[in-house]
Amino acid sequence: MSLVRRATPEDAEELIRLRQVMIDSVFAVVPGGESDTSWHAESLPTVRRRLAESDGDFAAFVVDHPERPGGLAALAVGTLDYRIGRAGNPHGRTGSVFSVATDPDQRRKGYARAVMEALLDWFRERGAGSVDLNASPEAEPLYVSLGFVRKPDPSMRLNL
Repeated sequence: MSLVRRATPEDAEELIRLRQVMIDSVFAVVPGGESDTSWHAESLPTVRRRLAESDGDFAAFVVDHPERPGGLAALAVGTLDYRIGRAGNPHGRTGSVFSVATDPDQRRKGYARAVMEALLDWFRERGAGSVDLNASPEAEPLYVSLGFVRKPDPSMRLNL
């Protein structure tokens, strides 16, 4: 029996908590400072709704925390996008991984690999031709072992 399962709407608060763990580890909080959690309550209804859409373009895979009933030990979350096809991906389906996190007290148990493998299987089942993610230096060895490679990234962003 696999430790990994698809997240449900009941997991929404824990997904948001672990996303904050990921955010805090990638964008280091100033020592002695506090995380900005002001967005959690406003995000919760949207996360619950998206988790309820089992056939949609959003998926989260989780491992339950072995010592905290109702808690999560790890998660991997992604979306499936469509872009006009290109060589190597003629159908234009692209996966985007945007949140992988493991509770600090549950690291080094293989949970991040397990949830990532489940998410990658979900992308494959839906015909994704490629999967993109941003990797922290600490997480890069995991992603390389799963077959990811660094690419020159000309990305830009406009916050609306």
